[in-house]
Amino acid sequence: MRIALTIAGSDSGGGAGIQADLKTFQRFGVFGTSVVTAITAQNTVGVRAVHAVPVDIIEAQLAALAEDLPPVGLKTGMLGSAEAARAVAAAITRYRWGPYVLDPVMVASSGARLLDQDAEIEVRTRLLPLSTVVTPNLEEAAALVDYPVRDSVAMERAGRALLEMGAGAVLIKGGHLAGESLVDVLVTRDEVRHFEHPRIATRSTHGTGCTLSAAITAGLVRRLEGWTPERLVPWDLLTSAVGDALEYVQRAIAGAPGLGRGAGPLNHSV
Repeated sequence: MRIALTIAGSDSGGGAGIQADLKTFQRFGVFGTSVVTAITAQNTVGVRAVHAVPVDIIEAQLAALAEDLPPVGLKTGMLGSAEAARAVAAAITRYRWGPYVLDPVMVASSGARLLDQDAEIEVRTRLLPLSTVVTPNLEEAAALVDYPVRDSVAMERAGRALLEMGAGAVLIKGGHLAGESLVDVLVTRDEVRHFEHPRIATRSTHGTGCTLSAAITAGLVRRLEGWTPERLVPWDLLTSAVGDALEYVQRAIAGAPGLGRGAGPLNHSV
């Protein structure tokens, strides 16, 4: 049983964040551990309140896992502050943890910014160069590269720009593209692949980004042998992990239980 770590916020509604990540890890057959960066009061309708976990408590959680339950791979989601991002980057470097999947969690589906400017700078300059894979949506990709990303051509261009900024690989999510079919674009230094799938007409999309990045993390944890921070993930292994994760999310959306009055959760047990 291999260990995967999620560093993210807690979602009281159970559809995103730590809760979605741990459910996904369990479904993929890896043991999930967690570092909570924020406590949110939310449901399918919206977020009521957010309490940031003090940085010294974040650091204590990281140290406790390094001491006894070191992860084979990890992901980050909502970090909330520049201080938290610096603490996480320092831990990943100190403990030589990886592979590392960075879900930037900078812009909500509504378009609202979730990080202040200082925190965005830390994500771009400290965490991005440590990432094995970064998984921005269109708005997050635009925020990172500082120009609009609205179609597959721009997605490829942004992917290459993020590689130049230090990412090991880039998966830009196309969930906000117009049309009946969607495309997610995976970019590495040597290859580009488009993953196409039909749009599912549903309001049950809460936590899709968290679930996808957790599934990629679990897929890498299950597959990789002898990973080191200096080593890029082989293309066939990376595409296999990403393809499985995208299929899982599609099935989880299609099988969503229809809970709540707003943007409902996925079915993580598919």
